[in-house]
Amino acid sequence: SQASLVAALAAGAGFWAGGGASGAARVALLLGAAVFVQLRLLCNLFDGMVALEGGKAGPAGAFWNEVPDRVADVLIFVGAGLGAGAPALGWAAAVMAVATAYLRAMGVTLGQPADFGGPMAKPHRMAVMTAAAILACFEPLFGGPGHVVLRAGLWLVTIGAAVTVLLRARRLLAALR
Repeated sequence: SQASLVAALAAGAGFWAGGGASGAARVALLLGAAVFVQLRLLCNLFDGMVALEGGKAGPAGAFWNEVPDRVADVLIFVGAGLGAGAPALGWAAAVMAVATAYLRAMGVTLGQPADFGGPMAKPHRMAVMTAAAILACFEPLFGGPGHVVLRAGLWLVTIGAAVTVLLRARRLLAALR
């Protein structure tokens, strides 16, 4: 869990610095951001596997499964928003990402199975940001201002996560009736 936070911090920093860089530095920073986004997912996956498969799950397991993930979401999306010159959009994506997890956790608290449905669940959000980081490397080659791709990725995450929140809320309310 702690390693996933370090990876998310590195990803967010890569987005932030890469958005304002040019040339080889831009490419290195954005590709680094893409790698660290994926590393964050791997850390999260391995953490869960070790806890469950290795029989090391403890009473604080749910905390360590959820809280670092939410902080990681904020670090990545806010970093991307800063790199895209659109900090409010980064925060919007972060808030919507946290809201998707909140509804899933609320459903579990209310006795329902965990709803990992999309269209913009965590793996989808991270795939969008990984793709945006890679594609943003090429944006200057086409005469773009350097922020269109990251902003498009953030808009896709924000809108998709908002739809995900609405769909999860609808499914939860239907299950509670």
